[in-house]
Amino acid sequence: MSRFGKLTSLGQRRDGSLERLLGKCTKQLPPPRHGPYIFSIALHTSYVQMVQYFSRQSNYSAQQAALDYRRYYREEIVRVLVEIRLTQSYGQFIAPTNSTRPRDFWKDSSVQVDGEKPLTPHASHGHSNSGCSRGGYPCALIGATTELEFLPTAFTSDSATVEVDPPEGDPVCVNFDRSSLR
Repeated sequence: MSRFGKLTSLGQRRDGSLERLLGKCTKQLPPPRHGPYIFSIALHTSYVQMVQYFSRQSNYSAQQAALDYRRYYREEIVRVLVEIRLTQSYGQFIAPTNSTRPRDFWKDSSVQVDGEKPLTPHASHGHSNSGCSRGGYPCALIGATTELEFLPTAFTSDSATVEVDPPEGDPVCVNFDRSSLR
């Protein structure tokens, strides 16, 4: 079976193998005593990203997967995703002024990725996350997602450590074994 046949098969199976793979690359963290909640940190290799893409396709062949790979994955990227959630102590409104927290509040948290040395992202961005009531309104700020992209060559070992230092509360740190995500 070709590389793309294996990836397509893994993405198309409904036997829990995709969930097990995603479980290896996403670490959920316990809630903090105070400050924003660093809910999860994920490290997605190109392999994981392709399997996720293939899992959303129906009746997908290895040949189509190879074509799509060449079309959409011009250069391989390792993505680090940090999901931050607001809490009672770090909510949508800022006390004592009762002003609304900026939608780009995620920029106040420092995210550092280390292999053997600190890595500089190839690209980075983030977005706020909102929760809406039935009917779509009103929507409230509930958190944010930060995404850092790295070229695979930036990593000099199979281990990677992601540390998030929020503006309030304790920093969090998780380790990943990149070799298990291929």
